[in-house]
Amino acid sequence: MYALVGHNGSGKSTLLRCIAGIYRPTTGSVKVQGRISTLLELGAGFHPDLTGRENVYMNATILGMSKKQIDGVFDDIVEFAGIGDFIDSPVKIYSSGMYVRLGFSVAIHVDPEILIIDEVIAVGDEEFQRKCFDHLADLRRRGVTIVVVTHGMATVETMCDGAAWLDHGVLQQEGPAADIASAYLRRVNEHERAERHAEAVAAAEAATELGTVPEVAPETVGEEWFGEAIEILDVWFADGTGEAVSTGTTGEPLTVNISYRAHRSVEDPVFGYMIHTENDTPVAGSNTRLSGIETGKIEGDGVVAIKMDQLQLLPGNYEFTIGINDKFVQHTYDRHYRSHPLAVRRGNLPIGVGFVELDANWITASESGHTQVGP
Repeated sequence: MYALVGHNGSGKSTLLRCIAGIYRPTTGSVKVQGRISTLLELGAGFHPDLTGRENVYMNATILGMSKKQIDGVFDDIVEFAGIGDFIDSPVKIYSSGMYVRLGFSVAIHVDPEILIIDEVIAVGDEEFQRKCFDHLADLRRRGVTIVVVTHGMATVETMCDGAAWLDHGVLQQEGPAADIASAYLRRVNEHERAERHAEAVAAAEAATELGTVPEVAPETVGEEWFGEAIEILDVWFADGTGEAVSTGTTGEPLTVNISYRAHRSVEDPVFGYMIHTENDTPVAGSNTRLSGIETGKIEGDGVVAIKMDQLQLLPGNYEFTIGINDKFVQHTYDRHYRSHPLAVRRGNLPIGVGFVELDANWITASESGHTQVGP
């Protein structure tokens, strides 16, 4: 499985269309060996006035399948898509999620040798995304080449073998997926820090001109607010034995380690985290101040750890934001925004729905009193 990463407009989707034969490259050449199945955009290849059933047969025929072959996989396509009786309704009445589910189901059931996906899975709900990634993992084990555009670095690190980073149509770096994800996120953080530094300098200069604050040198603003007073050096996850890991297990211990360097003495900085799903849903977050912890005066290098005796995240791909603020949580010293992916796997505990497994017990009330019936 191979990923293309980069900011919007970097050329990822254009490259996919060149591979699929939709676009011709202006220079160079593209050589493809194998039968290609594509899922490039919402509703691509579907005729709005035809039913889901008719579109399945039309698309599969275009991809080279005979009617007999389509008949053999049709029920599997409908079951995976989960659209029920809507299969016989015109697709123009489908929701965006139904479009994606049916399109993805067709793409993976036509026995492709090469599967090309342009981040449309993000439109589906969490349950469907998990089912898609499970099926992609199965295709990968069977030797299918998968090329995917994604903004989810957890997907890149945990599912992909290799990756390429594009910027304005130019290849920046290519190599092992984990290395490319780390390099790309470092660049994102550098750009974010530079933008925030420039905003802080502009705000300080404007306030000085208005006479609302004492004059502050721009370099002082940069040091005090955005990244140079305290620097996040590294963030890594560890299991219950202390071994560094890139995946966690629901119900098992997990520690998030934050390595920092204070370039000067800082009084009581606040360390915090925020967790998002890959499709931008905020899940949980906290900081040392909310937890009633004073970090005191820090200098030099150190490590702060977030220790979870039982990881309560349900299976899925998540992204951690780590930040360090002043003691009033008014100014940011440094922040790694959604830069640290964690794939969570199912453990031995029963799994509910949503994103977290709450630490709660069921209690029944009866004439004989209250009885705890289980976790």
